[in-house]
Amino acid sequence: MLIIDKHTVPAKVPQIRLLDYALDVFDTIPSRSSLKKIIKRGALLVDGKPGQSGTWIKENQEITLVDLENKPPKPLEINLDNVYEDEHLAVINKPAGIEVSGNKYYTIQNALVVGIKPSLEPDALKWARPVHRLDMPTSGLLLVGKTASALMKLGQMLENKEIHKKYHAIVSGNLDGTGIIDFTIKDQEAISYYKRISQCHSLKMQWLTLVELSPHTGRTHQLRIHMAQLGFPIVGDRQYGEGPLLKGKGLFLAAVELFFKHPITNNPINIKINQPKKFDALMEREEKRWSKYNTNITPK
Repeated sequence: MLIIDKHTVPAKVPQIRLLDYALDVFDTIPSRSSLKKIIKRGALLVDGKPGQSGTWIKENQEITLVDLENKPPKPLEINLDNVYEDEHLAVINKPAGIEVSGNKYYTIQNALVVGIKPSLEPDALKWARPVHRLDMPTSGLLLVGKTASALMKLGQMLENKEIHKKYHAIVSGNLDGTGIIDFTIKDQEAISYYKRISQCHSLKMQWLTLVELSPHTGRTHQLRIHMAQLGFPIVGDRQYGEGPLLKGKGLFLAAVELFFKHPITNNPINIKINQPKKFDALMEREEKRWSKYNTNITPK
């Protein structure tokens, strides 16, 4: 049995069952359906015993996610963009349109089997594992553990908010300045920070704003939900709000920066990538179209 991650329930936790609680605290579980299967096969332990979907969560309980079978994923041969890699961890640039893990064959987890070099450390995992989630339509930096100790410590660092992430997104509307969003999600605290980078006119949407987003908490789909709740939905978001859809362009949300201390060496690691080219292309195209056809339109 391999311990993948552990979580200690904090004080003053709201009344909530295991099925609703675990998805938000274990970033390696990609979906509610996956969580149900994990619980059904007894791979989510509460104080050392298999939990049930309806188990009520209490403070100071220890919830442990384990791998009972240790069965390898099916290797998927795709070209992974490895931004950083050492014996303990790796960071890849996940493309949009692929799940991180789950029951499908076309997942990042399966691609890691052949795309990441096996570690030579004594506690090397048989195959590398994602440390957290990125939504299927979201692209960008994804942290990967290569050893049991690195995977465990990185999971704890996520829980303790010691891994800092920054995203770029294009949202519909004229969003100005900087701010904090603190709308709860499923009755749980959820906090995000935003900062405007630039904006442009748009014939269809009047304004588009390129923003930097930083999640303080890690709720499922947090940034997408928060921007929709704020009234500035992310372009291409089919699930939340009334965001504009651009045929064939997908979601305009990308993880562009990670900052954390190495779980083994404690050295600071700051990894940045450029936003996808489609971000710049959309802003430039919309501004050009506005300049050409805006004679009878006044932006709000």
